[in-house]
Amino acid sequence: MKRIRFQHLAFIAVAALILIGCGGVEKMKQLPEGVKFTLTPNPLEVHGNKVKATIEGVIPAKYFNKKAIVDVTPVLVYQGGELPLAVKVLQGEDVQANNQVINYEAGGSFKTEIEFDYKDEMFSSELELRFVITYKDKKIPFDAPYKLGKGVLATYKLVDIDPKPTMMKDNKFVRVVPDKKDGQINFVISKADVRKSELTKDEVKMLQDFITATLADQKKEFKGVSVSAYASPDGPEADNAKLSTERGKSTEKWLTDIFKKAKVDTKTTNYVTVQTTSEDWDGFQTLIGASDVQDKELILRVLSMYSDPAVREKEIKNLSKVYLVLAEKILPQLRRSKMTANINLVGYSDEELVNKINTNTYDSLTLEETMYAAGLIGDADKKIEVYKKVADKFNDVRAINNIAYLYLLKKDVANAKPALEKAATSNEPSIINNRGCVALLEGDIDGAEKLFAQAANAGPDVKYNLGIIAIIKNQYPAAVEYLGGSDSFNQGLALVLTNKIDAAKNTFTKVETAKGFYGLAIVGARMTDESMVLNNLRTALGKDASLKARAKNDLEFRNYFQNDAFKAIVE
Repeated sequence: MKRIRFQHLAFIAVAALILIGCGGVEKMKQLPEGVKFTLTPNPLEVHGNKVKATIEGVIPAKYFNKKAIVDVTPVLVYQGGELPLAVKVLQGEDVQANNQVINYEAGGSFKTEIEFDYKDEMFSSELELRFVITYKDKKIPFDAPYKLGKGVLATYKLVDIDPKPTMMKDNKFVRVVPDKKDGQINFVISKADVRKSELTKDEVKMLQDFITATLADQKKEFKGVSVSAYASPDGPEADNAKLSTERGKSTEKWLTDIFKKAKVDTKTTNYVTVQTTSEDWDGFQTLIGASDVQDKELILRVLSMYSDPAVREKEIKNLSKVYLVLAEKILPQLRRSKMTANINLVGYSDEELVNKINTNTYDSLTLEETMYAAGLIGDADKKIEVYKKVADKFNDVRAINNIAYLYLLKKDVANAKPALEKAATSNEPSIINNRGCVALLEGDIDGAEKLFAQAANAGPDVKYNLGIIAIIKNQYPAAVEYLGGSDSFNQGLALVLTNKIDAAKNTFTKVETAKGFYGLAIVGARMTDESMVLNNLRTALGKDASLKARAKNDLEFRNYFQNDAFKAIVE
């Protein structure tokens, strides 16, 4: 019996010697002094929705069993799950495999890269190393993991997904439209009196009616009548000068009688301006050029050769046969007074247009009047109603775009998207930009970026939208450029992400939102300014209590997690 017991003890001793030999496998479960594991960056950081880091380990001498294999598995443990990452396999020098060797006598080191897609649940998490030894086909797990890092720094995730839609404000509405009516009175040779036969001509009657109607219409602003009185270029020039003046006066008198009948005070308001031309050579040349008069080229040549009126008249009269035709057909047309009544058609005032919209009496308005009137309305729902009617009635792309614009301001993608689909083939930059806003709000980052790039001519809001994309895609310097001058939270965030802390501080001070003050708290943490952290964080959480859950675990504030004032703010 004693012999059996002795043999059993001997077996145990031999087994122990085997385990202890070459470092001892069981002994490896206890990490010795000198072992070191580092994580870079620590804490982990997420950029472009990817977390990338490097794990390095230092193994001291006389630790790693020559015949052992160790699987080192980084595992991210987070609320609701865990994520095992790529295994790093180490082996002793006597193992016949192709893994990294750690020498027993000298020890060694290793490096491994990790990468994984980020989920919001990982914000509060732990990265640990789990070890499993393989020795002679036996798996020996370590008793406890090695805690390597805590949490994920996800500052870029604060980005406001608030793309700016663009409105099409252009319209062709003109409140005051110039209008005019022409008429002409002809005179007998060497006479300046206005004949009754001239006043019964259609064009003169229409001019008179036009003036009378305008004076009685409050929507028409009468600007006056311009009169150009002429004499034909035959006879003495002095006589013609006097004759054209008299013709102007008689025309003015006739017009003044019209104003008196319309009860217009002509003593205080002069509605008639008269210009005279003693010899209408320009009109003569125009009529000759448009006529079929014999030798008209010769006449035109005379006019081009001589500038003196007397010489011109003499040379033309020398063409005796032609002159008779001129006296009969051309010259009588030049003895005249040309009249032009100028008015302004005055459209609805802003107050009248707003009233029509609010009382739903705007169906009679033109397209441009309606588009302009919609821009005067403050209520977004009423604007949408008006733009929908315009879109249905006129199929106007501006109205279609502006419907989507107003919905996008409320981030109502469900209604904005079908509105834009009606103009999906449009090349209007605003339409394309707003389609990009829909894509971004739906999470299609690449599609949104492509559309924003095509909509560059839609204005500065497109740059802001591209800035959001740049933050999301880990293109922080580009984001700083795109967002410059926007004085927005996103601009401040881009500056933080590029470590431009002073500039970020200046920007956040202009943002009077909860996140603006949260950004200032982050700046304070990076500047190690405790009062700046606490004061701004208190203000931020006072404006938006939902930020408490983030702040409590936000590694931007890791140096304050044990601060009593900090804990009081976030609890």
